[in-house]
Parts: sequence; structure tokens; C-alpha cells
Amino acid sequence: MRYLPGQAQQLPGNRSALASYQASHFRFEVEGAVATLTLNRPERKNPLTFDSYAELRDLFRALAYADDVKAVVITGAGENFCSGGDVHDIIGPLTQLDMPGLLAFTRMTGDLVKAMRACPQPVISAVDGICAGAGAILALSSDMRLGTARSKTAFLFTRVGLAGCDMGACALLPRVIGQGRAAELLYTGRSMSGSEAERWGFFNSISEPETLLADARALAASLASGPTFAHGMTKKMLQQEWNMGVDEAIEAEAQAQAICMATNDFHRAYHAFVAKQRPVFEGD
Repeated sequence: MRYLPGQAQQLPGNRSALASYQASHFRFEVEGAVATLTLNRPERKNPLTFDSYAELRDLFRALAYADDVKAVVITGAGENFCSGGDVHDIIGPLTQLDMPGLLAFTRMTGDLVKAMRACPQPVISAVDGICAGAGAILALSSDMRLGTARSKTAFLFTRVGLAGCDMGACALLPRVIGQGRAAELLYTGRSMSGSEAERWGFFNSISEPETLLADARALAASLASGPTFAHGMTKKMLQQEWNMGVDEAIEAEAQAQAICMATNDFHRAYHAFVAKQRPVFEGD
């Protein structure tokens, strides 16, 4: 089953609520304003299938309109994040497809990344154990990544005879860790340890395995309690300014900031400061 917008509760202003959404190919739960998406095939190290790819893509598209979700955490069940595309359910069938079929698949996987980058909510990946192939791209496409010392992240496409340019890797990874380091990982397909990933800037921080998910949820909750309209604007600018010159980016930020100055949250922050109180943001 693929996600259909009609499954969400529709609200005025082209908004929806996703707290009651029942995922078919992974776990999805909303607590407070934080959604936790758990890849849930631990016996296989949580690989992706054609169906889970499509449902993830459609869910992140729907998150663009979700009024009740302010931050998202992605994690894997068991002691691994995601081993990439399932060898039997994806890799095998791909060897039987013609070129139009292959292109339809690769465009669909790229659409998942586009949907993750386009949704206004900050997305945080909690990465433990194996984080490989498309799983590494899921982490890379997130806004922030928390890892563990025992995690192993590998963009292993060349290990199976493919190019490292998968799902936007050649655009995203150099921006996160630098061109030379990205080239090394994408050419060799080798694993990056947790400590190396933190040192290179791939992980924002390292947690103990037993506290990783709690740490990621705490970070997500702190963001969800902040000025979420402004967070969405920040994410949009981080994405759009990759394709802008400096003068163009400065003008875009002037317009974005003027919009944020018209929000109630901006006024709440001012009045709280005058009253020497902590502002309580509501995201409007």
C-alpha cells in the first residue's frame, strides 16, 4: 500500500494531521510534535524495498502539509540503521529491468531525497551499526545526524559496479564533509567509522548506543518547541542557496527574514525578552 493524502486528517489552509497515519512498510509514531520513523526489518539490518522507498517518498511529501509534526527522527530497529536496498527484493529484480524501468526506479529513489529536503521539518537521523548504500543516503539527506562509535557508514555503490553518484550523493556529500573526503568515500565504497564520521562533520555528535534514540528525540523536541515556521524557512534557504550567487542569496535572505519578522513568534520573542521571560513559540 502506498501513502495516500486522503489518509491524513485534512485541516483548513491546505494543512493536514499525520499523528494517526499507519505506515505499512516501517513504523511511524508521533509523540508531542516529534515523529519517529523506524525502519523495521532488524533481521535483515533494515533494508529498503520498492514499496518502502515509495511509501517513504509519499510520506515525506505529505509532511510538507502536516500541521502536527514539527520535527522528524529516522532510526532503525535493532542495532543497525539501514543496509541499503534489499539484495533479493531490489537488486535482483533490477538486473531484469530494461532501461526505462531502471530510470523509473532511480528517479523514484531520487524523489525520496527531494521530498526529505523539501519538507519544512528538521529531519534527524539516529545512526547505529550498519548505515550503507541507500541507508547512507537517507542519513546524508537528513538535516542532522547523530551516530555511535560502532556505526559504519558506507556509500558502497562502486562495490556493486555502480557509480558513486546515487540519489544526489555527489551533490550532498561534498557539502557535508568536503570534496576530497567525499571523493574518497564515493570512489572506494569503504566504511567510515563513527569517530571518523564525527571528525569529518558527517555526524553532529556521538552518543552511546543505548541513549542514541533518546538523544535524537530530545534534539528533535527542542527544535519542535522552537519557532518552527522560522526553522522551515531556514531549511528552505539552506537548500535553495546552493544554487544562488552571493548577491542573490543575500536578497533571498532579506525577503525570508522580513517574512519571519511578520510572524507571531517574532513578537512573542520580543515581549518575552522585555518581560525577562523565556518565549513560548507556537510556530505561527
